[in-house]
Amino acid sequence: MTTNKYALITGGTSGIGYELAKLFAKDGYNLVIVSRSTERLNAVAQEFGQEFGIQVKIIEKDLFKAGAAKEVYEQTSQWGIRVDVLVNNAGQAEYGAFAETDLDRDIDLIHLDVIALVSLTKFYLKEMVARNEGKILNLASSLAKSPTPLMAVYAASKAFVLSFTEALIQEVKDTNVTLTALMPNATDTDFFHKANATDTVAYKKLTFYKPEEIAAAAYEGLKAGTDKVVPGVINKVQTFINNALPDSVVTAMTSGITAESTSGKEETEHAASAAERATINDRTGSSQGDYKGHDGHVHEG
Repeated sequence: MTTNKYALITGGTSGIGYELAKLFAKDGYNLVIVSRSTERLNAVAQEFGQEFGIQVKIIEKDLFKAGAAKEVYEQTSQWGIRVDVLVNNAGQAEYGAFAETDLDRDIDLIHLDVIALVSLTKFYLKEMVARNEGKILNLASSLAKSPTPLMAVYAASKAFVLSFTEALIQEVKDTNVTLTALMPNATDTDFFHKANATDTVAYKKLTFYKPEEIAAAAYEGLKAGTDKVVPGVINKVQTFINNALPDSVVTAMTSGITAESTSGKEETEHAASAAERATINDRTGSSQGDYKGHDGHVHEG
């Protein structure tokens, strides 16, 4: 059964975003999916449209770029779509010592993980508050509570997302609008490949959560209006420990999972994430990293 409601999901062509999109589609939500790849957008739109009989609008947009979030909002406004649920899922990381990583890449990450998320939240939250209805899911991370050497910018960005979301929860507590922060641990997606972080203990040795189980927990928490969703028993225990220990101890512990390792898993088993990786591989000629272009991105030099 379809509804007239729309969920907008950034990064909805792979990983957790893809699985969340599927859950919304199963419940009859129409979708607006935002991603950089027309090929993947068309494939996912066709898949969900045929399987669930819903409307799927696609927006090809590079959220690393200044003004891209506003263009997404303007497009949905032009279509006359009311976004009932916003899922700020898109995000990336980069592996390496901060003194050695590329500054342009670091700034790109902050733009995607923080600025685009804040902008989209601003545009759609204002409408939700005005009509006293709506839900927002912001993808934080278990690392939001764990300063992370060799992924310093990513972990700090996710700490911002968590703090930002918790503050807004308080601001809208007297309305029917809810915000939820999702705090997953390592998940079987293309995340580590994009981050050049496959030769780490975290990737090679940890038992990953499946995107399906993370999305299911997030979806239930979002529907219930839960402030924070921490999927998985091990993740809950680790988060509890991190909250109890001094940051210096947590940081030292986190150093262990970002240490180098060369034996273990090689690629994602999640089909949609593998398809996204293949698209990037075709364009870049590499099985590691993200697209190389910085056209339209805002940098320091």
